[in-house]
Amino acid sequence: MRPTEPTWWRPFRAIGDVDVIHVDLGPDLDREEAALAWLDRAENERVRRFRVERPRRDFAVCRAALRANLCHRLGCTNDRLSFEYHNHGKPFALVDGRPAPLDFNVSHSAPHGLIALTPAGSPRRSIGVDAEVHRPDRNFDGIGQKVYGPGERAALAAARGEDKIRLFYRLWTLKEAIIKALGTGFSLNPSRFEIPPAMIDGADSGTLHLARAPDRTWRLTCLSDTGFAAAIACEPDPDDR
Repeated sequence: MRPTEPTWWRPFRAIGDVDVIHVDLGPDLDREEAALAWLDRAENERVRRFRVERPRRDFAVCRAALRANLCHRLGCTNDRLSFEYHNHGKPFALVDGRPAPLDFNVSHSAPHGLIALTPAGSPRRSIGVDAEVHRPDRNFDGIGQKVYGPGERAALAAARGEDKIRLFYRLWTLKEAIIKALGTGFSLNPSRFEIPPAMIDGADSGTLHLARAPDRTWRLTCLSDTGFAAAIACEPDPDDR
């Protein structure tokens, strides 16, 4: 099966040379059975340990789509592909036991999954992606006090109705994408840095430098679609800096 065949994933967005794939996570027994055939023994054992159906499906279907697209991009067969994890849990790919020359990241918020992939090559560039389905029943201001900086909290407090929901998830996905790109987990407090002001005001892209890593530039892009918010953070191509 090749990624170009009609299946449960499709191209979602291209941001420069970064590709974002959308994965359909709706219930479908045939799709789930096909996904399991892509997984190795350890991944199938992990699937069996899930006690809840939706997280089990999300992992299996997203991991299968990731494997198929990585094999296509790296020019390898599925049996040569494996995964390891950095200290804070971010996965990376290996081909024949050697780290692959690209980065990827996966996020899912059923029924939507997103996979972001950098081009194969050197130097390797870090990437993070996050997707969140809008939930209008959250305490947006209360949560915002814990995870957003002063300028972000002020913008959220001034927003009303649907605008507040969209802004909350715009900020949330952008911050989550940065944290996932860094691979630090929440050892980086999201309230300690702020999204560029133009992006708080609605711009779709911007750049960010973090105090803890001032030599690294992050290019941020909102990918929000109807009903869900999404964002990616990626180190730019050195040739474009």
